[in-house]
Amino acid sequence: MRQATAVVRWGWVVAAGLALGMAALGLDLATVRLEGQTMTTPKTIGTLIKADPRFDTLIAPGTAIEVLADGYDWAEGPVWVPRDGGFLLWSDVPQNTIYKWSAGQAAAAFMKPSGFTGVGKYSAEPGSNGLTLDKQGRLVAAEHGDRRISRYDWTGGKRTIADNWQGKRFNSPNDVIVKSNGDVYFTDPIYGLPERENDKTRETDFCGVYRWSAKTGEVTLLTKELSRPNGLAFSPDEKLLYVANSDPVKAIWMVYPVQADGTIGAGKVFKDVTSMVGEKNPGLPDGMKIDARGNLFASGPGGIHVYAPDGTLLGRIETGQATANCAFGGDGSDLYLTADMYIVRVKTKTKGAGL
Repeated sequence: MRQATAVVRWGWVVAAGLALGMAALGLDLATVRLEGQTMTTPKTIGTLIKADPRFDTLIAPGTAIEVLADGYDWAEGPVWVPRDGGFLLWSDVPQNTIYKWSAGQAAAAFMKPSGFTGVGKYSAEPGSNGLTLDKQGRLVAAEHGDRRISRYDWTGGKRTIADNWQGKRFNSPNDVIVKSNGDVYFTDPIYGLPERENDKTRETDFCGVYRWSAKTGEVTLLTKELSRPNGLAFSPDEKLLYVANSDPVKAIWMVYPVQADGTIGAGKVFKDVTSMVGEKNPGLPDGMKIDARGNLFASGPGGIHVYAPDGTLLGRIETGQATANCAFGGDGSDLYLTADMYIVRVKTKTKGAGL
């Protein structure tokens, strides 16, 4: 979901102004290349905020929030791919493009189009959003413009996993995760539609959370109680499903028990951060990941909020940007963040669940 209020497009004038401003402030600078232009960006951004002593066991005090690449319109849906030595993929939703970064290599376009394959302009956010891997290592994407969940197996074109519920097209699938049995869970808010909630092509009057069965191919509506369902994550044992609600008037994370048949039971509010929403804390509850200990790393106002399984706030990775999502990668302990225009990395002392 695009949370920023304006699209930032970099050019020589902007980059030069940024460099002068940073130099005046004495910030650490580094030169990177993006789309053929040399631009000056900070090597690091943000800060760590500890709320509980346990935060230090997850991220060492003073750990840098490293900038790996920047200049994107709205970066989303990062996923670490272990094949070919390992690399990071993420979506630039407005640019309808998936980008790729690997150690020692400059970031570059990997797939375009990524979420809309039609003719002409579709909407302000036509591209892919959430990305994940299935149990065979294939790339699964939530596509705004084509209004579907797709799968790419690295050898050719994409296949559609699901594009409707009971014959009604989805709004614009946003985030997606895969259960150990192959079932695909995803959210379907309205952010990718040309006119969002007022779009005339809508075929459902709600924003749902869905499950696609790997066994039967059936799509099941799990809940339609959330106004703007967004990020998803399972607890390490897959007995709990966390769902973010990216609504500024109800900025919450819900948690639901997962039933034996893959559906969910009655949910409860895991955390409510509505009071934090505002210009001083850009961003809303969005994408999230779980570490092997069951701690939740969830994008929210100001950056990434880190919660213990019991809901205790352990600390925050304050990027100062509207932060969309995160993913564990590398040896499992590197945490990659998509923070508006930035792709950043934080070295942790934990590992992502299943890594």
